[in-house]
Amino acid sequence: MIIKQLYTGCLSEAAYFIASNGEAAVIDPLRDIDEYLALANEHKVTIKYIFETHFHADFVSGHLDLAAATGATIVYGPDTVTKLPVYIAKDNEKFSIGKLSIEVLHTPGHTLESSCFLLKDENQKDHTIFTGDTLFVGDVGRPDLAQKGKDLTMDDLAGMMYDSLQNKIMPLNDEIIVYPAHGAGSSCGKNLGSETFSTIGNQKKYNYALQPQTRDEFIKAVTDGLAAPPNYFPINATINKEGYDNIDNIINKGIQPLSTDDFKQFINNNDVIILDTRNATIFTQGFVPNSISIGLEGRFAEWAGSLLPFDKQIALVTEVGKEKESVIRLARVGFDKFLGCLKGGFEAWKNAGEKIDMIIDVEADELAMDIPFDENLLIVDVRKEMEYVNGHLKVAINIPLSDLTDPASMVNLEDNQNIYIHCAGGYRSVIAASLIKKQGIHNLRNILGGWNKIKDLADKLEIEKSVETLN
Repeated sequence: MIIKQLYTGCLSEAAYFIASNGEAAVIDPLRDIDEYLALANEHKVTIKYIFETHFHADFVSGHLDLAAATGATIVYGPDTVTKLPVYIAKDNEKFSIGKLSIEVLHTPGHTLESSCFLLKDENQKDHTIFTGDTLFVGDVGRPDLAQKGKDLTMDDLAGMMYDSLQNKIMPLNDEIIVYPAHGAGSSCGKNLGSETFSTIGNQKKYNYALQPQTRDEFIKAVTDGLAAPPNYFPINATINKEGYDNIDNIINKGIQPLSTDDFKQFINNNDVIILDTRNATIFTQGFVPNSISIGLEGRFAEWAGSLLPFDKQIALVTEVGKEKESVIRLARVGFDKFLGCLKGGFEAWKNAGEKIDMIIDVEADELAMDIPFDENLLIVDVRKEMEYVNGHLKVAINIPLSDLTDPASMVNLEDNQNIYIHCAGGYRSVIAASLIKKQGIHNLRNILGGWNKIKDLADKLEIEKSVETLN
């Protein structure tokens, strides 16, 4: 028996490869399928099934391309509605994989079709459960992703989740391994744990959602403090339900080399997004005017999906050699309208003598020196609201990065101000600075190291917590 977790950190997403006696299954594959094909070749097995725990909202699944490449059957749980060529399983239906079997447990709550897959070993003993977005380590899936056309509230779905957990998860043996679809950092739950697997017994002990409580108490626990889902979630869910273009076609478009002359036409074109995927610390030193920075080193795909429009074409500036990676990681969250990549990257642009833009980087110490003497200084903290609440500079205003796509969020920003921008460590603040520059505000400074450096200067800077916001 082979069970392999394939974890993708920037999406906090886990896919799974299971093999036995010449046959294999893949659970919740990403859109780029080469790794699954390589594993099948390595272990000399045929991929027989592709199991989908639900219609994913945070990434585009590779189910269609993997099925086309292998002939495998795509399996969804009960209540699945789609015109795609999939097999809709019954509750408790079993599927054989070599000497193993997988039983479908319908667990609505995150979505109506959400299902878990219970793996039984060679002796048909319950061994592992793949819980999708139903059960995470320390959390459960968010219940506010009701499908369009369904007359369901968040509380309705939370109630379904309660029933699913009580009737399908709680009766399972404590030693069964729990493999969820996501880990810490995912927006599919409120506060996922740092571990990417657990056991049923540990979750019964430590997961707040599995503690003894009434249905109403559970609904309140899982819905209180739930932040709004990222904007791209319904887009990805629709793509997974209705289908998409082959990823090889998208890659070929995305990596097409564009000359400097080709690229110049995009700078002032409102229908084109110039996306620079280089490291944030490199971007600030020089970039093509009107570029948006989202560096590959951070939660790249998630921020791209949250901040960029899906209806506009994308022209890429990447580190040389990172063109394909940039396209694949964008395709994972549904982007497919690519014009190509700047040939030779930013260095080719600069060497051609074209106009460049920059963002000034400053240390936290410099900010501390400037505050007392600059009446025109404005500090913008682009962390999430709860990060801000837990500690911030008293004089800082909070505009979360996710809000910066709304021009109304920038009404208090003017180019005659000395604007200092920070996040927690420096990644999000560079994205924010590029978005603000694109709106024509250029008098910006990016605080290196962000809050991680600022909080060490408590003897020089006035820091407070917004305790009242918590009440």
